[in-house]
Amino acid sequence: MAQIEVKDLTYVYSAGAGEPRCALNRINLSIEKGEFIGLVGHTGSGKSTFAKQLNALLKPTSGNVLWDGVDIWQNSRSNPEFAREVRFKVGLVFQYPEYQLFEDTVYNDIAFGPKNMGLSDSDVKEKVLAACNFVNLDLNLLQKSPFDLSGGEKRKVAIAGVLSMDPEVLVLDEPTVGLDPCSREALLEQLYQYHKEKDKTIVLISHRMEDIAKYSDRVIVLSDGNLVMFDSARHVFGCDKILNDVGLKAPQICSIMAKLKAGAIPSLNDKVLTVDDAVTELLKFV
Repeated sequence: MAQIEVKDLTYVYSAGAGEPRCALNRINLSIEKGEFIGLVGHTGSGKSTFAKQLNALLKPTSGNVLWDGVDIWQNSRSNPEFAREVRFKVGLVFQYPEYQLFEDTVYNDIAFGPKNMGLSDSDVKEKVLAACNFVNLDLNLLQKSPFDLSGGEKRKVAIAGVLSMDPEVLVLDEPTVGLDPCSREALLEQLYQYHKEKDKTIVLISHRMEDIAKYSDRVIVLSDGNLVMFDSARHVFGCDKILNDVGLKAPQICSIMAKLKAGAIPSLNDKVLTVDDAVTELLKFV
C-alpha cells in the first residue's frame, strides 16, 4: 500500500467566486514509504499547491488524497482530528522557512510542534536535541533569539522545528533558496542523511535540476497544473524534448556528456546525472 496516494486530485483557486484558476488538474500518483521524490516545474505549475495538499493544508476541489489508504478528508468528517494528525505526520517546510520563526528563543521555536503534540517536557527536549543534531545546529544557540541569528542559522532552526515533530514524510519547498553554494550543499546532505538513517519519505521541490538529479529516486514534473511525468530521475532527465516543452532542462552535465559521446568519446556512457558520476565515467578513458 502506498504511503500517500492522490486520485484525480483537482484544486481550483477562487472556485465559485471571481475568475477561477485550476492549479491542479486530475493528478494521479502514489508515493511509497522511504522514497526521495523530486518535484519540479516552472513558476505557477502547481508545485506549492500540491505540497499543501499532501499535509491537508488545502482541501481538494475534487478528487482524493489518501494517507496509508485512508482518505484524509472523508475520514475527517467522522474523525475531525484526522486532518490534524496528518499535519503532524507530513511536515511541510515552506520556501524561506525562517519566516516561520516567532518564539522568543531558538529552543522554544523548535519545541513548539512537539509541545502541541502533547509530549512531556523530557520528550520535547529529546526531540529538540535530535532535530538540532540532524541539521548540525550549534546547541549554544538554543537560548538565543532566533531573530539574532544569521540567515543560514535561521534556516536550520526552521527546518529543525519541523523535524522535531518526527514526521513520517518531510516536504520541502525550495529549502535552499538564497543560500550560498556551500550552505546549500551542506543542508541537502544533512537532509539526505536524515532520509537514509531514519527511512523517512522526502519530497523536495527545487528549481535546481542538479540537486533533484543527485538525490531523487523518482521525479514529478508538473506544468500548468498537469502531471507531465512521474518516473525515475534517469528516465525523466533523459526526455529532453518533454522537459524543453515545459520550460525545463536536464542538469548541464547531461548535455556535456551527450556531446562528448557524439564527438570525442563514442563509447562513453552518457546516462549519468551528477558531476561525480561523470568524473567516474570519464576516468575510465584516461
